[in-house]
Amino acid sequence: MRTWLLPEYVEDILPVEAVRIERLRRAILDLFAGHGYQLVMPPLLEYVDSLLTGTGHDLDLRTFKLVDQLSGRMLGVRADITPQVARIDAHLLNRAGLTRLCYAGSVLHTVPSDMNRTREPLQIGAEIYGHKGVESDIEVQRLMMQAMAASGIGEAHLDLGHVAIFRALVRRARIAVALESDLFRAMQLKDVPALRALTARLDKTTREALAALPDLYGGRDVLVAAAKRLPRYPEIRHALRDLKRLSDALGDVAKIRFDLAELRGYHYHSGVVFAAYAQGWSNALARGGRYDEVGKAFGRARAATGFSMDLRELASARPNGGAKAGVLAPYKPADAALQKRITALRASGEVVIVDLPGHASTRRELGCDRQLTRRAGVWRVVKF
Repeated sequence: MRTWLLPEYVEDILPVEAVRIERLRRAILDLFAGHGYQLVMPPLLEYVDSLLTGTGHDLDLRTFKLVDQLSGRMLGVRADITPQVARIDAHLLNRAGLTRLCYAGSVLHTVPSDMNRTREPLQIGAEIYGHKGVESDIEVQRLMMQAMAASGIGEAHLDLGHVAIFRALVRRARIAVALESDLFRAMQLKDVPALRALTARLDKTTREALAALPDLYGGRDVLVAAAKRLPRYPEIRHALRDLKRLSDALGDVAKIRFDLAELRGYHYHSGVVFAAYAQGWSNALARGGRYDEVGKAFGRARAATGFSMDLRELASARPNGGAKAGVLAPYKPADAALQKRITALRASGEVVIVDLPGHASTRRELGCDRQLTRRAGVWRVVKF
Protein backbone atom coordinates (compact mmCIF):
# COMPACT_ATOMS: atom_id res chain seq x y z
CA MET A 1 0.00 0.00 0.00
CA ARG A 2 1.36 3.41 -1.02
CA THR A 3 0.83 5.47 2.13
CA TRP A 4 1.59 8.75 0.35
CA LEU A 5 -1.53 8.56 -1.82
CA LEU A 6 -4.41 10.95 -1.08
CA PRO A 7 -8.13 10.25 -1.54
CA GLU A 8 -9.59 10.94 -4.97
CA TYR A 9 -10.24 14.62 -5.70
CA VAL A 10 -8.20 15.68 -2.66
CA GLU A 11 -4.83 17.29 -3.40
CA ASP A 12 -1.87 18.99 -1.78
CA ILE A 13 -1.20 22.61 -2.70
CA LEU A 14 2.45 22.96 -3.68
CA PRO A 15 4.60 26.10 -3.19
CA VAL A 16 3.99 28.03 -6.43
CA GLU A 17 0.23 27.53 -6.30
CA ALA A 18 0.16 28.11 -2.54
CA VAL A 19 1.80 31.52 -3.02
CA ARG A 20 -0.77 32.49 -5.67
CA ILE A 21 -3.65 31.39 -3.44
CA GLU A 22 -2.34 33.16 -0.34
CA ARG A 23 -1.78 36.41 -2.24
CA LEU A 24 -5.30 36.21 -3.60
CA ARG A 25 -6.73 35.50 -0.16
CA ARG A 26 -5.00 38.55 1.31
CA ALA A 27 -5.96 40.82 -1.58
CA ILE A 28 -9.62 39.81 -1.54
CA LEU A 29 -9.97 40.00 2.24
CA ASP A 30 -8.37 43.44 2.16
CA LEU A 31 -10.90 44.44 -0.52
CA PHE A 32 -13.75 43.19 1.68
CA ALA A 33 -12.37 44.99 4.74
CA GLY A 34 -12.18 48.22 2.76
CA HIS A 35 -15.93 47.95 2.13
CA GLY A 36 -16.73 47.38 5.81
CA TYR A 37 -17.02 43.58 5.83
CA GLN A 38 -15.85 42.08 9.11
CA LEU A 39 -13.92 38.80 9.11
CA VAL A 40 -15.31 35.76 10.97
CA MET A 41 -13.77 32.31 11.35
CA PRO A 42 -16.36 29.56 11.98
CA PRO A 43 -15.21 26.08 13.09
CA LEU A 44 -14.46 23.33 10.58
CA LEU A 45 -17.15 21.08 12.05
CA GLU A 46 -20.24 21.45 14.19
CA TYR A 47 -23.50 19.65 14.94
CA VAL A 48 -25.29 18.58 11.77
CA ASP A 49 -28.58 20.10 12.99
CA SER A 50 -26.99 23.54 12.93
CA LEU A 51 -24.78 23.03 9.89
CA LEU A 52 -27.60 21.99 7.54
CA THR A 53 -30.37 24.23 8.79
CA GLY A 54 -32.34 25.75 5.94
CA THR A 55 -29.88 24.59 3.27
CA GLY A 56 -31.91 21.92 1.48
CA HIS A 57 -31.23 18.33 0.48
CA ASP A 58 -28.23 18.97 -1.80
CA LEU A 59 -25.93 20.22 0.97
CA ASP A 60 -26.95 17.30 3.18
CA LEU A 61 -25.68 14.84 0.56
CA ARG A 62 -22.39 16.74 0.18
CA THR A 63 -21.64 16.80 3.94
CA PHE A 64 -19.30 14.31 5.64
CA LYS A 65 -20.82 13.14 8.94
CA LEU A 66 -19.32 11.54 12.04
CA VAL A 67 -20.28 10.82 15.63
CA ASP A 68 -18.95 13.13 18.36
CA GLN A 69 -17.11 10.99 20.91
CA LEU A 70 -17.91 13.51 23.68
CA SER A 71 -21.64 14.04 23.21
CA GLY A 72 -22.72 11.11 21.04
CA ARG A 73 -24.38 13.56 18.65
CA MET A 74 -23.87 13.68 14.90
CA LEU A 75 -21.28 16.15 13.66
CA GLY A 76 -20.75 17.42 10.13
CA VAL A 77 -17.64 18.72 8.38
CA ARG A 78 -18.79 21.93 6.73
CA ALA A 79 -19.53 21.76 3.01
CA ASP A 80 -20.43 25.47 2.87
CA ILE A 81 -19.49 28.31 5.22
CA THR A 82 -22.54 30.48 4.48
CA PRO A 83 -24.93 28.70 6.93
CA GLN A 84 -22.32 29.09 9.66
CA VAL A 85 -22.03 32.82 9.02
CA ALA A 86 -25.84 33.09 9.13
CA ARG A 87 -25.76 31.39 12.55
CA ILE A 88 -23.12 33.85 13.77
CA ASP A 89 -25.21 36.81 12.58
CA ALA A 90 -28.49 35.53 14.01
CA HIS A 91 -27.35 34.01 17.30
CA LEU A 92 -23.98 35.47 18.34
CA LEU A 93 -23.78 39.02 17.01
CA ASN A 94 -27.53 39.61 17.32
CA ARG A 95 -27.38 43.10 15.79
CA ALA A 96 -30.53 45.04 15.00
CA GLY A 97 -29.24 46.76 11.86
CA LEU A 98 -27.09 45.81 8.90
CA THR A 99 -24.21 43.38 9.36
CA ARG A 100 -21.49 42.86 6.76
CA LEU A 101 -19.40 39.73 7.27
CA CYS A 102 -16.73 37.90 5.26
CA TYR A 103 -14.82 34.64 5.63
CA ALA A 104 -12.17 32.41 4.08
CA GLY A 105 -11.53 28.72 4.80
CA SER A 106 -11.59 25.13 3.60
CA VAL A 107 -14.82 23.21 3.03
CA LEU A 108 -15.13 19.50 2.31
CA HIS A 109 -17.51 17.71 -0.08
CA THR A 110 -18.40 14.02 -0.13
CA VAL A 111 -18.25 14.07 -3.94
CA PRO A 112 -16.85 16.68 -6.35
CA SER A 113 -19.35 18.99 -8.01
CA ASP A 114 -17.94 17.82 -11.36
CA MET A 115 -15.04 15.77 -12.68
CA ASN A 116 -12.63 18.71 -12.82
CA ARG A 117 -13.12 20.02 -9.29
CA THR A 118 -11.58 19.26 -5.93
CA ARG A 119 -13.52 17.92 -2.94
CA GLU A 120 -11.77 20.50 -0.74
CA PRO A 121 -12.49 23.97 -2.11
CA LEU A 122 -10.98 26.99 -0.39
CA GLN A 123 -14.09 29.10 0.01
CA ILE A 124 -13.98 32.88 0.36
CA GLY A 125 -17.05 35.09 0.42
CA ALA A 126 -19.00 38.03 1.77
CA GLU A 127 -22.54 38.46 3.10
CA ILE A 128 -24.91 41.30 4.03
CA TYR A 129 -27.57 40.66 6.69
CA GLY A 130 -30.52 42.83 7.62
CA HIS A 131 -31.42 44.49 4.30
CA LYS A 132 -34.33 43.35 2.09
CA GLY A 133 -33.94 45.70 -0.87
CA VAL A 134 -32.24 45.23 -4.20
CA GLU A 135 -29.62 47.78 -3.11
CA SER A 136 -27.79 45.14 -1.05
CA ASP A 137 -27.91 42.72 -3.99
CA ILE A 138 -26.28 45.42 -6.10
CA GLU A 139 -23.59 45.97 -3.46
CA VAL A 140 -22.58 42.31 -3.11
CA GLN A 141 -22.62 41.70 -6.86
CA ARG A 142 -20.49 44.76 -7.50
CA LEU A 143 -18.12 43.60 -4.75
CA MET A 144 -17.97 40.14 -6.34
CA MET A 145 -16.97 41.61 -9.70
CA GLN A 146 -14.34 43.76 -7.98
CA ALA A 147 -12.95 40.61 -6.33
CA MET A 148 -12.75 38.99 -9.77
CA ALA A 149 -10.85 42.02 -11.05
CA ALA A 150 -8.55 41.96 -8.00
CA SER A 151 -7.78 38.34 -8.90
CA GLY A 152 -6.47 39.47 -12.27
CA ILE A 153 -9.37 37.99 -14.22
CA GLY A 154 -10.59 40.14 -17.08
CA GLU A 155 -13.59 40.01 -19.42
CA ALA A 156 -15.90 38.59 -16.76
CA HIS A 157 -19.64 38.47 -17.31
CA LEU A 158 -22.53 38.13 -14.88
CA ASP A 159 -25.48 35.75 -15.20
CA LEU A 160 -28.67 36.73 -13.34
CA GLY A 161 -31.73 34.65 -12.48
CA HIS A 162 -34.56 34.76 -9.96
CA VAL A 163 -35.97 31.66 -8.21
CA ALA A 164 -39.17 33.54 -7.27
CA ILE A 165 -40.41 33.22 -10.87
CA PHE A 166 -40.45 29.42 -10.88
CA ARG A 167 -41.68 29.37 -7.29
CA ALA A 168 -44.61 31.67 -8.11
CA LEU A 169 -45.72 29.42 -10.99
CA VAL A 170 -45.52 26.32 -8.80
CA ARG A 171 -47.38 27.83 -5.87
CA ARG A 172 -50.09 29.53 -7.94
CA ALA A 173 -50.84 26.20 -9.63
CA ARG A 174 -50.72 24.35 -6.27
CA ILE A 175 -48.32 21.77 -7.70
CA ALA A 176 -47.58 18.79 -5.46
CA VAL A 177 -44.11 18.45 -3.93
CA ALA A 178 -43.21 15.34 -5.96
CA LEU A 179 -44.10 17.01 -9.25
CA GLU A 180 -42.29 20.19 -8.19
CA SER A 181 -39.10 18.15 -7.69
CA ASP A 182 -39.46 16.57 -11.14
CA LEU A 183 -40.06 19.98 -12.72
CA PHE A 184 -37.03 21.38 -10.92
CA ARG A 185 -34.76 18.65 -12.32
CA ALA A 186 -36.11 19.10 -15.84
CA MET A 187 -35.69 22.86 -15.58
CA GLN A 188 -32.06 22.53 -14.54
CA LEU A 189 -31.43 20.37 -17.61
CA LYS A 190 -33.47 22.75 -19.79
CA ASP A 191 -35.31 19.66 -20.98
CA VAL A 192 -38.35 21.20 -22.70
CA PRO A 193 -39.88 17.86 -23.88
CA ALA A 194 -39.75 16.57 -20.30
CA LEU A 195 -41.30 19.81 -19.03
CA ARG A 196 -44.15 19.50 -21.52
CA ALA A 197 -44.76 15.89 -20.49
CA LEU A 198 -44.70 16.73 -16.79
CA THR A 199 -47.08 19.69 -17.19
CA ALA A 200 -49.55 18.03 -19.57
CA ARG A 201 -52.31 18.00 -16.94
CA LEU A 202 -51.72 21.50 -15.63
CA ASP A 203 -53.67 24.58 -16.69
CA LYS A 204 -52.62 26.22 -19.95
CA THR A 205 -51.16 29.35 -18.34
CA THR A 206 -48.84 27.39 -16.03
CA ARG A 207 -47.96 24.85 -18.71
CA GLU A 208 -46.88 27.47 -21.26
CA ALA A 209 -45.03 29.59 -18.68
CA LEU A 210 -42.95 26.67 -17.40
CA ALA A 211 -42.11 25.59 -20.95
CA ALA A 212 -41.02 29.15 -21.77
CA LEU A 213 -38.48 29.54 -18.95
CA PRO A 214 -35.61 27.57 -20.60
CA ASP A 215 -35.88 29.82 -23.68
CA LEU A 216 -35.64 32.99 -21.61
CA TYR A 217 -31.85 33.24 -21.72
CA GLY A 218 -29.75 36.08 -23.12
CA GLY A 219 -29.48 39.86 -22.95
CA ARG A 220 -31.88 42.57 -21.82
CA ASP A 221 -34.45 41.54 -24.43
CA VAL A 222 -35.11 38.49 -22.21
CA LEU A 223 -36.86 40.71 -19.67
CA VAL A 224 -39.10 42.17 -22.37
CA ALA A 225 -39.95 38.69 -23.66
CA ALA A 226 -40.58 37.42 -20.12
CA ALA A 227 -43.03 40.24 -19.41
CA LYS A 228 -45.01 39.16 -22.48
CA ARG A 229 -44.81 35.37 -22.11
CA LEU A 230 -45.20 34.92 -18.34
CA PRO A 231 -48.34 35.48 -16.25
CA ARG A 232 -48.69 38.94 -14.73
CA TYR A 233 -48.45 37.67 -11.17
CA PRO A 234 -47.20 40.30 -8.70
CA GLU A 235 -44.29 38.05 -7.66
CA ILE A 236 -43.12 37.69 -11.26
CA ARG A 237 -43.47 41.39 -12.04
CA HIS A 238 -41.49 42.21 -8.89
CA ALA A 239 -38.74 39.72 -9.84
CA LEU A 240 -38.44 41.11 -13.37
CA ARG A 241 -38.30 44.64 -11.99
CA ASP A 242 -35.46 43.66 -9.63
CA LEU A 243 -33.53 42.02 -12.47
CA LYS A 244 -33.85 45.18 -14.56
CA ARG A 245 -32.59 47.33 -11.68
CA LEU A 246 -29.61 45.02 -11.22
CA SER A 247 -28.81 45.17 -14.91
CA ASP A 248 -29.00 48.97 -14.93
CA ALA A 249 -26.76 49.24 -11.86
CA LEU A 250 -24.10 46.71 -12.86
CA GLY A 251 -23.69 47.27 -16.57
CA ASP A 252 -20.51 49.27 -15.99
CA VAL A 253 -18.67 46.39 -14.28
CA ALA A 254 -19.78 43.35 -16.30
CA LYS A 255 -21.61 42.14 -19.34
CA ILE A 256 -25.06 41.03 -18.10
CA ARG A 257 -26.94 37.92 -19.19
CA PHE A 258 -30.23 36.56 -17.86
CA ASP A 259 -31.23 32.93 -17.30
CA LEU A 260 -34.76 32.59 -15.93
CA ALA A 261 -34.48 28.78 -15.75
CA GLU A 262 -31.50 28.96 -13.37
CA LEU A 263 -32.70 27.44 -10.09
CA ARG A 264 -29.39 26.70 -8.37
CA GLY A 265 -29.98 26.52 -4.64
CA TYR A 266 -33.76 26.58 -5.20
CA HIS A 267 -34.49 25.21 -1.71
CA TYR A 268 -31.95 27.61 -0.20
CA HIS A 269 -32.22 30.87 -2.10
CA SER A 270 -35.32 33.06 -1.93
CA GLY A 271 -34.77 35.64 -4.68
CA VAL A 272 -32.13 36.70 -7.17
CA VAL A 273 -29.32 34.22 -7.95
CA PHE A 274 -26.17 35.16 -9.81
CA ALA A 275 -22.90 33.76 -11.10
CA ALA A 276 -19.72 35.26 -12.58
CA TYR A 277 -17.93 33.66 -15.53
CA ALA A 278 -14.64 34.42 -17.26
CA GLN A 279 -13.59 33.86 -20.83
CA GLY A 280 -12.14 30.38 -21.31
CA TRP A 281 -13.86 28.90 -18.24
CA SER A 282 -17.05 26.85 -18.50
CA ASN A 283 -17.61 26.78 -14.73
CA ALA A 284 -18.69 29.81 -12.74
CA LEU A 285 -15.82 31.34 -10.76
CA ALA A 286 -18.16 33.01 -8.26
CA ARG A 287 -21.77 32.36 -7.24
CA GLY A 288 -24.30 33.90 -4.92
CA GLY A 289 -27.87 34.87 -4.25
CA ARG A 290 -30.46 36.07 -1.78
CA TYR A 291 -31.43 33.73 1.09
CA ASP A 292 -33.78 35.50 3.48
CA GLU A 293 -34.88 32.43 5.47
CA VAL A 294 -31.59 30.73 6.32
CA GLY A 295 -31.38 32.28 9.81
CA LYS A 296 -34.94 31.34 10.78
CA ALA A 297 -33.94 28.19 12.69
CA PHE A 298 -31.47 30.24 14.72
CA GLY A 299 -34.25 32.50 15.99
CA ARG A 300 -34.13 35.32 13.42
CA ALA A 301 -35.04 35.05 9.73
CA ARG A 302 -32.80 37.92 8.68
CA ALA A 303 -32.81 39.17 5.11
CA ALA A 304 -29.48 38.17 3.56
CA THR A 305 -27.54 38.21 0.31
CA GLY A 306 -23.99 37.22 -0.50
CA PHE A 307 -21.57 35.29 -2.67
CA SER A 308 -18.64 32.89 -2.48
CA MET A 309 -15.66 31.85 -4.61
CA ASP A 310 -13.12 29.03 -4.62
CA LEU A 311 -9.60 30.40 -4.22
CA ARG A 312 -8.15 27.33 -5.95
CA GLU A 313 -10.15 28.03 -9.09
CA LEU A 314 -9.42 31.74 -8.97
CA ALA A 315 -5.69 31.05 -8.70
CA SER A 316 -5.75 28.62 -11.62
CA ALA A 317 -7.74 31.10 -13.73
CA ARG A 318 -5.34 33.92 -12.99
CA PRO A 319 -2.88 34.51 -15.83
CA ASN A 320 0.09 35.25 -13.57
CA GLY A 321 1.07 35.85 -9.95
CA GLY A 322 3.49 33.05 -9.16
CA ALA A 323 6.19 32.96 -6.54
CA LYS A 324 8.64 35.85 -6.55
CA ALA A 325 12.28 34.96 -7.25
CA GLY A 326 14.53 35.40 -4.25
CA VAL A 327 17.96 36.75 -3.34
CA LEU A 328 20.59 34.24 -2.18
CA ALA A 329 22.65 35.36 0.84
CA PRO A 330 25.86 33.66 2.01
CA TYR A 331 25.94 32.01 5.42
CA LYS A 332 27.82 34.56 7.56
CA PRO A 333 25.88 34.98 10.82
CA ALA A 334 28.73 37.00 12.41
CA ASP A 335 28.81 39.59 9.62
CA ALA A 336 26.78 42.48 11.07
CA ALA A 337 26.75 44.44 7.81
CA LEU A 338 25.40 41.44 5.91
CA GLN A 339 22.72 40.78 8.51
CA LYS A 340 21.64 44.43 8.38
CA ARG A 341 21.43 44.28 4.59
CA ILE A 342 19.34 41.07 4.71
CA THR A 343 16.94 42.65 7.21
CA ALA A 344 16.53 45.76 5.04
CA LEU A 345 15.84 43.72 1.89
CA ARG A 346 13.21 41.61 3.63
CA ALA A 347 11.57 44.74 5.05
CA SER A 348 11.30 46.10 1.50
CA GLY A 349 9.44 42.98 0.35
CA GLU A 350 12.30 40.96 -1.09
CA VAL A 351 12.64 37.23 -0.47
CA VAL A 352 16.12 36.56 0.96
CA ILE A 353 17.22 32.95 1.43
CA VAL A 354 20.35 32.13 3.41
CA ASP A 355 22.61 29.58 1.68
CA LEU A 356 23.21 27.04 4.44
CA PRO A 357 26.56 25.18 4.29
CA GLY A 358 26.86 21.92 2.35
CA HIS A 359 24.23 22.52 -0.35
CA ALA A 360 26.09 24.35 -3.08
CA SER A 361 25.11 21.76 -5.71
CA THR A 362 21.36 22.32 -5.18
CA ARG A 363 21.24 26.12 -4.95
CA ARG A 364 19.10 26.39 -8.09
CA GLU A 365 16.25 24.62 -6.28
CA LEU A 366 15.93 27.62 -3.96
CA GLY A 367 14.38 29.74 -6.72
CA CYS A 368 16.80 32.69 -6.50
CA ASP A 369 17.78 34.79 -9.52
CA ARG A 370 20.10 37.16 -7.63
CA GLN A 371 22.67 36.96 -4.86
CA LEU A 372 24.23 39.18 -2.23
CA THR A 373 27.92 39.80 -3.00
CA ARG A 374 30.42 41.93 -1.12
CA ARG A 375 31.99 44.51 -3.42
CA ALA A 376 34.25 47.36 -2.26
CA GLY A 377 33.23 46.63 1.31
CA VAL A 378 29.50 46.88 0.59
CA TRP A 379 26.97 44.05 0.26
CA ARG A 380 25.21 44.43 -3.11
CA VAL A 381 22.46 42.52 -4.92
CA VAL A 382 23.69 41.21 -8.28
CA LYS A 383 22.32 38.84 -10.90
CA PHE A 384 23.51 35.23 -10.93
